[in-house]
Amino acid sequence: MIDLRSDTVTRPTAAMREAMMAAPLGDDVFGDDPSVNRLQEDLAARLGFEAALFMPTGTQSNLCALMAHCQRGDEYLVGQMAHTYRWEGGGAAVLGSIQPQPLPHQPDGSLLLADIEANIKPDDAHFARTRLLTLENTIGGKVLPMDYLAAASALAQRRGLARHLDGARLFNAAVAVDAADPYAAARRICSHFDSVSVCFSKGLGAPVGSVLCGSRDFIKAAHRWRKMAGGGMRQAGLLAAAAHHALDHHVRRLADDHALARRLAEGLAGVPGLAVETPQTNIVFADVADAERAAGLLPFLKERGVLATGLYRLRFVTHLDVDAAGVDRAIAAVRDYFKA
Repeated sequence: MIDLRSDTVTRPTAAMREAMMAAPLGDDVFGDDPSVNRLQEDLAARLGFEAALFMPTGTQSNLCALMAHCQRGDEYLVGQMAHTYRWEGGGAAVLGSIQPQPLPHQPDGSLLLADIEANIKPDDAHFARTRLLTLENTIGGKVLPMDYLAAASALAQRRGLARHLDGARLFNAAVAVDAADPYAAARRICSHFDSVSVCFSKGLGAPVGSVLCGSRDFIKAAHRWRKMAGGGMRQAGLLAAAAHHALDHHVRRLADDHALARRLAEGLAGVPGLAVETPQTNIVFADVADAERAAGLLPFLKERGVLATGLYRLRFVTHLDVDAAGVDRAIAAVRDYFKA
């Protein structure tokens, strides 16, 4: 089965499993798991932050970040298709009493600076207090331009807003910016934010885990929220070791996933009735012109041993468990469907 549903479906490599089994362990709730501490310190240093906090999931990492930045009755500005608004169960509103103000995305995934400015509420009792700008990079597989990040960050700072980045696929963005030195590129991206959440269970291939980075005071506040949200784990170093292995060994290889996504998009180009978006990273989106025709595509692909998703658009995601032969098999299956 060629599983292109998401880069979350990866299994730990043999080397990653060895790193997990060899990890020295402690009790992270007491703060004495050496593998967790090492991961937190290393990632914070690499990305230019004072501190970091290991979390079970990216959803919890983003939630704790929003709750550390905002109080009840505050508001965050966010894109309509951003995970922190659309795909994380409304947690900020339900659990944090934080109001989202969703804004439309531009074709490149950005939010118009004018829209950000226009939606910052005045200091008036009639309005929620606008406290935070949240961006996502990559967003739908697209890389936010560096000059845009600088401009949006400057606007937020000028208007007194904190800045959070959902960097679930931060290193995909970093590899797209500078494949030769993605760690430096990631640091440049993060320099525009007060906090960043990095996910290790997507393209980096770890089984579980995200890390939230920020100032020491911010991470102290997020740590309290993590405890309330049930995110305190004990011998979590077993999982942190997988994330650390991914940080050391799986970042530069993301370029392979990007190349396979381009191969897939090029192979699907020209299929009648299928419009394919050129990928920037490891996610390929396509639109089927005929809705009735679209309904049968995913079951057909599954019968041919190819898994994809079509929640709102047809989506294929490449990752470390997919190779060129698998991509070619997916291309052939899609082409066969539209020939019939």
